[in-house]
Amino acid sequence: MKALLATSALALMFASSPVYAQGQTASATYIDAEGQEIGEATLAHTGNGVVIEIDVNGLPAEQWVAVHVHENGECDPDGGFDSAGGHFNPANVDHGYYSETGPHAGDMPNQYIGADGFLRSHLFNPFITLGRGDADIMGRALIIHGGADDYQSQPSGDAGDRIACAVIE
Repeated sequence: MKALLATSALALMFASSPVYAQGQTASATYIDAEGQEIGEATLAHTGNGVVIEIDVNGLPAEQWVAVHVHENGECDPDGGFDSAGGHFNPANVDHGYYSETGPHAGDMPNQYIGADGFLRSHLFNPFITLGRGDADIMGRALIIHGGADDYQSQPSGDAGDRIACAVIE
């Protein structure tokens, strides 16, 4: 009975918190290597993680690419988006779904770009939050890489160049 009451109290605490309430949202505008706007992402906290909806155009057609949350909210195209830093990794674990200690909080499954050069995707990441705690991604960057993540190479999955970047606001 005590465990049930404690669990119920914890659930009520998170349900009433404005940060963890469903509906907490953010957005991000993607730019390409020339600094041109090419799409957007919308993010919504679910209480169990974050849903990220991506709609980006002008990407290399018919291939799998990596999408990650990176640690810095900077998208400088002149430096190949290196200003975004490494993958968001507050737990300081290894990269990838196939690593013993991973994945990074910013690791997400590869996504497919259609024949029309559009990436349209809904991703769910249970390791991140919007606006609170060590897992907060507000003010960080979403990066689309030029290749697929192999889910194991350190430190970033051998996913290739950074071809699009968006700051989460």
